[in-house]
Amino acid sequence: MNAPRDEAAPFHAGELQLQALTGVQDRMAQVGRNFIRDHMPDQHRAFFAQLPFVIAGGLDVQGQPWATILAGEPGFMQTPDAQHLQIHHASQPGDPLAAMWQPGAPIGLLGIEPHTRRRNRMNGQLEQADAQGMRVAVRQSFGNCPKYIHPRKVVWQGREGGGPARLVSEEGVVLSGRARAMVAQADTLFIASASPDAGQPDQARSGGVDVSHRGGPVGFARLDQVARGEHGPYTTLTIPDYVGNFMFNTLGNILLQPRVGLLFVDFQSGATLHLAGHAEVVLDSPEIALFEGAQRLLKVRVGQGWLVDGALPQLVVEPGAPA
Repeated sequence: MNAPRDEAAPFHAGELQLQALTGVQDRMAQVGRNFIRDHMPDQHRAFFAQLPFVIAGGLDVQGQPWATILAGEPGFMQTPDAQHLQIHHASQPGDPLAAMWQPGAPIGLLGIEPHTRRRNRMNGQLEQADAQGMRVAVRQSFGNCPKYIHPRKVVWQGREGGGPARLVSEEGVVLSGRARAMVAQADTLFIASASPDAGQPDQARSGGVDVSHRGGPVGFARLDQVARGEHGPYTTLTIPDYVGNFMFNTLGNILLQPRVGLLFVDFQSGATLHLAGHAEVVLDSPEIALFEGAQRLLKVRVGQGWLVDGALPQLVVEPGAPA
């Protein structure tokens, strides 16, 4: 007989499995209960309110996770109380989840300020979603360490620029040249994942949608396009997983439910690249040694996506700041 599920537990079976493999399960049990809150502390509330963008993760009608970006003039996110975050209308052109923001939908949010290297996470459920925006009820709120965040000051310029957004390419199992170039030039990506019970009425506190940051040297995500696989051509992204906070939110989700969504953002041009596929956690392989400092690898086999040019005309990297 299976043990009853602990609804108050901060971690689910996938996260616990990886914590046990790395010898930190006992320590993380206490850290998680103290660190993962069911409300937003005041410093997190103030932090989200000052940001010009937030990274969001959600599910489409097939349950496929996607990562996207919501942007607005600082103040477009507000917290009427510690249990709720209000996001004023902020969907961007090409948002793969634009039609999915509906009451009851799970959502994962990552607030990140690259120039200060601060980032805070909030996972919850939509209570309200309409033309004016979204109201999120908090389920989990916690901070993340500043590791691997490349400093660049992204600011809201307060005016339209760069012309209307347009679809450059619908991406599939073989990526376009533009998409390959974005991956090759990236030092940052965002990844959305979900627990198997995400969005279900009986979703545990430890479940839901997560969206997290990955960073490294330019080109840290290796792209391999294979012309003749067993089932035809395919594209795989290999992403090194460095030492982190040992929560294993993303990798733990993938052990239980392998579908993920990736987001690459070029703040110089305003282009966004959204990819979706199936992921595998590589815990033991000689290939890990090919990525300096990697503890394990994440392999994502791309299935679909699209690239949108000029999706973020109001967000720019401040002149003189690192790109």
